[in-house]
Amino acid sequence: MSLSNLKNGWLCAVMVFCIMVPAVRGQDIFDGPTEFIPLDVDRMYVKGMIWLVKNQKADGSFGAGTADHYGTQPGVVGLAVVALLAHGDDPNFGPFALPIKKGLDFILSQQNQSTGYIGSSMYNHGFATLALAEAYGMVKDKRLGPALQKATMLILNSQERNTSGAWRYSPESSDADTTVSGANLVALFAARNSGIPVPEPSIEKALRFFSTCQSGDGGFGYTSAGGSNGPRSAIGCLMFALAKKKDSPRYKSALEYMTGKQGGGDDSHYFHYYLYYAAQAFFHASPKLWNEWNAINITNLKEGQKPDGSWESNFGATFATAASMLSLALNYRYLPIYER
Repeated sequence: MSLSNLKNGWLCAVMVFCIMVPAVRGQDIFDGPTEFIPLDVDRMYVKGMIWLVKNQKADGSFGAGTADHYGTQPGVVGLAVVALLAHGDDPNFGPFALPIKKGLDFILSQQNQSTGYIGSSMYNHGFATLALAEAYGMVKDKRLGPALQKATMLILNSQERNTSGAWRYSPESSDADTTVSGANLVALFAARNSGIPVPEPSIEKALRFFSTCQSGDGGFGYTSAGGSNGPRSAIGCLMFALAKKKDSPRYKSALEYMTGKQGGGDDSHYFHYYLYYAAQAFFHASPKLWNEWNAINITNLKEGQKPDGSWESNFGATFATAASMLSLALNYRYLPIYER
């Protein structure tokens, strides 16, 4: 039997295994039942996982041709790893244990051992740190703890030097924007969930920056108030929810923007970016809002998924596929970052 036939046979066996085995039950804090995952969701999700595995390179990064160069960046690899972890299979001995390990190996290979910096931008660093935080305590790898500690400290030290109290493209940046800041603040929340000390003043300082970017309509701009759109507003709304500030006027006005006509993911260029954050924002808002949004998202993603299991975007198939899967991952409610 040829190598390609062996690989195809293994992938078919994985698909059958994952569809037939029920998802791992989430933590008891979730509202509503989590034992039964809609079949359409699991079919889409497993097809996406298999596509990621097929397009993973020997070094652990991803890439489906020259148009998918973002798949070689540690931040996108991090999102793909989180997407694989979010299905709930055993990350050490399950059918996707090896792809998860290879992805983490790649992220660790991209970390500066002196500074803790991962990749060449704080976008990459934030999402890669999120992957380390979600894998820490789940994946048996002694390297993860020290790497996560260094990565978290770089985020905190970068914030300390930043006059806006947040983050932008470089660890040395003095200005900030809501998109890079969202990636790194989520990483801090995930690191704190995993047991890494994150000072509360650091969270509060970041939220003050987001407050300066909130417009009168409740949405969020890029570097200041004004120019609200769905993707950035989903980020801002989620930041206040993760910080347990859902009683604050800022969160309430952000959620009002998200549930209004202007709060949708109408920016096609950043549509999958919107999906990633909006799914979490609506999940934290209420079971009713999330159920309504989730039903629409399932329908749209089912229509948009290609026969090979991927989704497409301006940022390449790896990013679009990982982001689409993570927008569905709340149905499994498996990872700590998805707690209400």
